[in-house]
Amino acid sequence: MSPLLVILFLSLLAVCFLLGRPLGEYLGDVLEREPVPSARFLSILERRIYHLMGIEAGDRMDWRQYLGAVLAFNLVGFLFLLALLRLQQHLPLNPQGFGPMSWPLAFNTAMSFVTNTNWQAYSGETALSYLSQALGLTVQNFLSAATGIAVMAAVARGIRRRKATNLGSFWVDLVRVTLYVLLPLAVIFALFLVSQGVVQTWMPSVQALWLAPAAAGAPTHQVIALGPAASQIAIKMLGTNGGGFFGVNGAHPFENPTALSNLVQIVSILLLPAACCFTFGKLVRDRRQGWALFLAMSILLALGTGLAGWAEHRAVPALTQPGVVQTAGSLEGKEVRFGSESSVVWSTATTAASNGSVNAQHDAMAPLAGLSQMVLMQIGEVAFGGVGSGLYGMLIFVIIAVFVSGLMVGRTPEYLGKKVEAFDMKMAALVVLIPSVAVLVGTAATVMHGQVGQWISNPGPHGFSQILYAWSSAANNNGSAFAGLSADNTFLNIGLGIAMLLGRFAPIGAVLALAGSLASKKRTPPGPGTLPTHSLFFIGVLVGIVLLVGALTFLPALAVGPLAEHFAAF
Repeated sequence: MSPLLVILFLSLLAVCFLLGRPLGEYLGDVLEREPVPSARFLSILERRIYHLMGIEAGDRMDWRQYLGAVLAFNLVGFLFLLALLRLQQHLPLNPQGFGPMSWPLAFNTAMSFVTNTNWQAYSGETALSYLSQALGLTVQNFLSAATGIAVMAAVARGIRRRKATNLGSFWVDLVRVTLYVLLPLAVIFALFLVSQGVVQTWMPSVQALWLAPAAAGAPTHQVIALGPAASQIAIKMLGTNGGGFFGVNGAHPFENPTALSNLVQIVSILLLPAACCFTFGKLVRDRRQGWALFLAMSILLALGTGLAGWAEHRAVPALTQPGVVQTAGSLEGKEVRFGSESSVVWSTATTAASNGSVNAQHDAMAPLAGLSQMVLMQIGEVAFGGVGSGLYGMLIFVIIAVFVSGLMVGRTPEYLGKKVEAFDMKMAALVVLIPSVAVLVGTAATVMHGQVGQWISNPGPHGFSQILYAWSSAANNNGSAFAGLSADNTFLNIGLGIAMLLGRFAPIGAVLALAGSLASKKRTPPGPGTLPTHSLFFIGVLVGIVLLVGALTFLPALAVGPLAEHFAAF
């Protein structure tokens, strides 16, 4: 593995810690309605929003009401975006005159952005009007990210409170997270991106004439797509959304022009998910828990990045010539502006953090690098994961870890003074099993489809990997893809859309039910047999449980895909 890769990865974690800790404290203050520096300017707007919504800042919800609000709000968002995509030809800000999306693709796209997946079976610059990009996709980037953070806050309150039903108000959490956290960060980041050369304009695409005479019958000009890209890219990175304004995402020079913009965008992928660890510690009144989760997530990400970096720097025997030594890593499918190391770190950060953006083509990476990306998604994207969702996903594994540890010593398991009982374990099992079933059933159904040979670019193990990656990405709300899979067909548009729906809202329902169960319980004082959940020993157990559950679920499928391809090459 390259020393440069090690330095880049450690620097990434250090920056995420240094910026994430104060940001996490600030986010905790926002969620707990404590005084924050920006309240003087935004509190008036906040009150006006509450008035328009017909809610009170002190409203309280139990877990069923909270879940109902989440589902109702996202249903409205889905229907609005679906209508926008189907009617964009009749709406303003469509200088290219794009027509409507087909029903299956519009369903897939609307579901994708509402669920924070941002799977894209289209190229934005050739399919979407500026209004669809800005009012549709960008708005959902904010709201889906805020939804994840709100659910995380409800879970933390359920753990902290005793004999209660109140998990807070979804509407208040949604408004405050968007207004005090996401919007200010996105504005600052968008201005930085513009300073680096990311486009932000309402002008239509321009045509550039070729300097050299074109051959007979060849095109005489090139269409250069423009648009309000910086504003969408800022929140797509910060909100772990990932859907690019342009089809090639972060490899496009108008989305990611410089080495500096590339590095800052990598940091932005992990910044808010890392901050959520420290927010959780603040919300449960035990900051050691936040430190423990941050360390466990860092270990999982380090393992994935190490494997991918080793694979990308290993010479392939079939391509090695006598006297030629490969030292710089494979550059196939990568931007030479960024190099192999930056592409590896981005690829593992984006698959670990439910972001899904790319600055290189994952389909062209080494088989074990692809395996690393798939595993980081398949374990539930808990190596930081999506904003909010990664944190409550990791808490599910914490519940499983304390349950297993309690069985080993013959003691009723407990977490932060709350007994973990049968109902709690059933909800935890649902969070783990539902996305996993969606991945495996969807992959099997696709492989058996009569037209699958037309959808994959490579037969054999790599073609299977393309399919497995797509379903892993959709069901775990990531959104990246092995680009060799042609996903714009009715079967995959509808099937992957359903997988996104299940992967997002079934776990949300289960974790809110778990939060309601924990909130209703009394707190048990720690005793001699209590397992400290902030210790290095427990962190090791937690990492082991995550990897064990992932291996037991997906190792057979991985053996048919990336592992078979690796051993065939070596």
